[in-house]
Amino acid sequence: MTDDLLRWRSEFPTLEKTVHLISHSLGAMPRRAREALTQYADEWEDRSIRAWQEGWWEMPRTVGNLIARIIGAGAGEVVMMQNVSIANWIVTSCFDFSGRRNKIVSESLNFPTNLYQYHALAGTGARLVTVDSEDGLTIPLEKLLDAIDEETALVSVSHVLFRSSFKQDLAAITNKAHRVGAMVCADIYQSAGTVPVDVRVSGVDFATGGSVKWLCGGPGAGYLYVRRDLWPQLKPKATGWMAHEHPFEFKTGPIEYADDIFRFMHGTPNVPGMYAAKPGYETILEAGVERIREKSLRQTRRLMELACEAGYAVRTPMNNDERGGTVTLDVPDGRRVTDALLQRDVLVDFRPGSGIRIAPHFYTKDDELEIVIREIRGLLERGR
Repeated sequence: MTDDLLRWRSEFPTLEKTVHLISHSLGAMPRRAREALTQYADEWEDRSIRAWQEGWWEMPRTVGNLIARIIGAGAGEVVMMQNVSIANWIVTSCFDFSGRRNKIVSESLNFPTNLYQYHALAGTGARLVTVDSEDGLTIPLEKLLDAIDEETALVSVSHVLFRSSFKQDLAAITNKAHRVGAMVCADIYQSAGTVPVDVRVSGVDFATGGSVKWLCGGPGAGYLYVRRDLWPQLKPKATGWMAHEHPFEFKTGPIEYADDIFRFMHGTPNVPGMYAAKPGYETILEAGVERIREKSLRQTRRLMELACEAGYAVRTPMNNDERGGTVTLDVPDGRRVTDALLQRDVLVDFRPGSGIRIAPHFYTKDDELEIVIREIRGLLERGR
């Protein structure tokens, strides 16, 4: 079978040395990332303070524009952050939880960082309601929709769950939230770059994510999308000097918010992180998310078939419409097996309560799926 996406494989040096099936956790480093970081170092050394005027200051927006193209947003509607924790902190700081509309609805399988922050907001009057999973894999859509009512201020959901790779219906969730006057923040960390995302079609009010995983952008480069028509009414309490309308006037007193996406900024951004991230975004755009998704569905399906043939329980939805890019396998002594696989340069990871997570990406060869299952079987048979 001809696989045109493999022509990008040579752009990722680590693939020459490893079976890289861990893009759900850390995407392979593009060759161009090293060149980009060298460019950053050269500019810092040669241009010094002038580099801010020559591009550094605008990078949260210009790099964000690359993300915007991947997730269906418009130019100037995405701003770069250091990570999702900061982005989420800024989103929740836009809300007043002291009144009757003080509920945050989320799922019990949301990423822990998000839930930690929502629990911490109890002191501000916020009430967190989490919808439980009945099978440890999925979240019942109807139960989630039922939890969203006139007392709900914010609905926070993961587009794709990190443990099981279950894909949720963002459009249905957003439709219900908007009918009762609530807003929606979608965590698209586990979808952007491998599952098509269109924030305008789904109608979400906020979207957060990062570059470490499917976008192959490395750590330190998160991002925040905010629906443009909401900007004038949102006044984040988590803020900083870069969010000011006139930051270089260094005014004291209450902030005068910028009238563009920079109103959601805070302090000085991670400039080297954005340099490192750009080549990954550019490569994803070149390859095309629709084509990446088509290959992902084929390879994850094949991986599940191989796992079932070997007798391993699959902890990921079999239905294509409900599955992200990762396959989780419930394998005996999974943590030990994972450690042994890493020693053999077969890169996967383990999550307690779920199992071994395996993630082919657009640069994955079909025979690497057989390699990982064969290695797992061999380790279990040898008891080591």
